[in-house]
Amino acid sequence: MSNRPRPPVPPAAPSVARPWLARLHPGLFSIPLGILGLSGAWARIVPLGITVGNPVAFVLLAVGIILLALLSLLWLLKIALHRHVARQELQHPVQGALLALAPLAYLVLVALLAPALPELDVLWWPLTLIGLALEFWMAWLVVARLSSGQMPTELITPALYLPTVSGGLVGAMALQVLGQPGWAAVLLGMGIGGWALLEIRILHRLFSGPLPLALRPTIGLEMAPTAVCTLAVTVLWPSLPVEIYLICIGIASAPVMAVLTRWHNWKAVPFNAGFWSFSFPIAALASSVVFAVQRGNWPVSVALTALGVASAVIGYLAARSVILLFKGTLLPPQ
Repeated sequence: MSNRPRPPVPPAAPSVARPWLARLHPGLFSIPLGILGLSGAWARIVPLGITVGNPVAFVLLAVGIILLALLSLLWLLKIALHRHVARQELQHPVQGALLALAPLAYLVLVALLAPALPELDVLWWPLTLIGLALEFWMAWLVVARLSSGQMPTELITPALYLPTVSGGLVGAMALQVLGQPGWAAVLLGMGIGGWALLEIRILHRLFSGPLPLALRPTIGLEMAPTAVCTLAVTVLWPSLPVEIYLICIGIASAPVMAVLTRWHNWKAVPFNAGFWSFSFPIAALASSVVFAVQRGNWPVSVALTALGVASAVIGYLAARSVILLFKGTLLPPQ
């Protein structure tokens, strides 16, 4: 055997952290989406005599618009400066689906502002058509991956509902306020159809065991189809018997209970911005309860309770997110 000393092993190259802009996560768009949804819920309580709803709704709307505009600008910069990262995220089954949160937020914005500012149709229509086109494209990618067997089982999460289901449901509300009830009904049907297409696969995955740790915060989106569908029904057909809304609210309560029964799974994950997945479904459900209270002439305390719970949850998410922002840990490390 040779007694020659072995050459020293060179040290491993230290991993270089990506710039913060490259780490901008698509799930951050759930923050303005949830805040805009809560703004709509507060605006709905004004006809019940709670006049404080107007200023609260206005403040939430302003905050949501500012955050949406800021995130949109940052994402345009990310696409320009880190195009390969943005392309990888679009091609990722979960992150690509989470990108649908951006056009969803703009569609919610149209649904909130178009009735009050009809003279800005020159703005609302382009936003709606571009948002719907992006949702359709992203839904196409999701369904293509699922139907071709390219979707790894561990990546089948409720995030897949975003473009395929929520895109149709929120798009229906936007078209309704723009004076297109027929097309709104078609989109609502497409959203429900997408829900039926995905529900079996996603429920089978959720009931077979907990999601990977990094994906568990997306569990809040399991509540989205029923909650957002209920909200869409109140917008498209506000004159239905109140019992119809109650049936929808009852159906929407089942996924909430299913998510809460698995609290020990998602509670095991340290808080991160992904938990904003709970915000829009909870805001949509609260808005529907407020509307049902108005139509059914029930005690205002019922509406205030629903709105208070939604506000407390989103306020908690906001407070924890601000803490992470100041600590510099709001964005994923890699």
